[in-house]
Amino acid sequence: MKILDRYILSRFLYNFISSFVILMFIFIFQAIWFFIDEFAGKDIDLLIVGKFLFYYSPNLVPNVLPLTVLLASIMTFGALAENYEFAAMKASGISLYRAMRSLIVFITFLSIGTFFFANNVIPAAEYKSYNLRRNIGQMKPAMAITEGVFSNVGEDLSIKVEKKHGDNDNLLDNVIIHQLEDGGINNKVIKSVEGELVSSENSNILQLILTDGNYYEDLKAQSRDKRDNYPHAKAYFDSYTMFMDLSKLNDVDLGKNDIKNSYKMLKVNELDYAIDSIHTAHKKIFTNFGENIFKRTGAANLQVKKKAPKKAPAKKAKNQKAVVNDSIKAVNFQLKVDKNIDSIITIFEDYRQSQLVEMALNTVKNTKSTLEGKKWDLNRRIKLYNHYKLALYQKYALAFACFILFFVGAPLGAIIRKGGLGLPMVLAITLFLTYHFIGIFAKNYSEDGSIPPIIGAWVSTGIMLPLGIFLTRRATADKAVFESSGIFHKISSFFSFLKKKKKSEETA
Repeated sequence: MKILDRYILSRFLYNFISSFVILMFIFIFQAIWFFIDEFAGKDIDLLIVGKFLFYYSPNLVPNVLPLTVLLASIMTFGALAENYEFAAMKASGISLYRAMRSLIVFITFLSIGTFFFANNVIPAAEYKSYNLRRNIGQMKPAMAITEGVFSNVGEDLSIKVEKKHGDNDNLLDNVIIHQLEDGGINNKVIKSVEGELVSSENSNILQLILTDGNYYEDLKAQSRDKRDNYPHAKAYFDSYTMFMDLSKLNDVDLGKNDIKNSYKMLKVNELDYAIDSIHTAHKKIFTNFGENIFKRTGAANLQVKKKAPKKAPAKKAKNQKAVVNDSIKAVNFQLKVDKNIDSIITIFEDYRQSQLVEMALNTVKNTKSTLEGKKWDLNRRIKLYNHYKLALYQKYALAFACFILFFVGAPLGAIIRKGGLGLPMVLAITLFLTYHFIGIFAKNYSEDGSIPPIIGAWVSTGIMLPLGIFLTRRATADKAVFESSGIFHKISSFFSFLKKKKKSEETA
């Protein structure tokens, strides 16, 4: 490696590493702000929070790395052009491509490493962070009741209070409790004007004393005939005491990993297998559903099946002629039936015609209701399938995005001739936001099936590709992004042409 290559590569690595560290810290703080509601009030050690952020940080790389490549390339080549180092290189016969040679090799290896990182590290980190976040979400403090919202206390109680007051916030106003039975049936409701929480620091038993309230319960009917009467019980109480066991709420294994089937947790080969399995399963479900709808309409019974004529030996001319005549008669009968298919109902009596029309309308209404009821499930299956395909294509698109964004930032830095964190940062953020929001919109459209997932994963990178080619050509020719003098010259030439044409017409 020559001195020039080492010099440019060292400058780029310095900007790359510093930008990556700064941007990663910014995105991590954003993640802390995003998950603060899930961690607050759960008595979680800072070690657990740091562990979660460590697992979650690889998920930020798809956003941080393209922006880092773009920013570092603009800063590096902008500084070289600002300090007239590029002018010295060109005077020595060194072109832009020659100056970028060492960085092109580095970016190539970086893109390959990015693919393996996205294929191996990010799924494993997603697996760890998702399960840890889920386990943290199950943790509750000893005082598990919050004002203004329903708080789940255990597996069978949901409590809402309007206001908490007192020395330890143990006095409650306007308490509403929903108590669930086995199977998740909500058939018991307790309301009280006041309540008091009584507990000790070393006890897992929380005592709730309710005063001045009512108890409601839906009862099960003894017989099927009385089921529609909706029997219930109602009781008034002056004081009612409930005991709640909080031992299970704080006994959560934070190292438990039992969820591993999310599309974000799979590698390329696992995604390929999952996509094939989901496609086969969905095809079977869609086919069966379509066949059931078709059979329920009764349209299959209206088809007229014609028998295929039997082939006769060539020697028997009379039999062959008879077969042809039979075929012609069958075709004519088919045409006659098809021609009069709308008038079949007229062969029935009037009262039967009205019954048939009513039956047809009911069939259409039932079919419509079935389709509307199944619509959500079918859309969910389509969206799930698109999620898996999108996750597969995004692994490849991320690697190419780093390579293409380098060819956007490097020539742009050489054109603007400005280094540092001022103008390069503004340009890098503007280009990255354009790239990022295009990717978000395309991802949303591809998830619901509006566009193919492969387009949703590649459209933002594909838009940056012609921009990189354009900027590279302009920087190689030592031209600005847009030459205002050339535009004004073309406009003035156009008006001069119109003026000469008008003068020639007047002379003629």
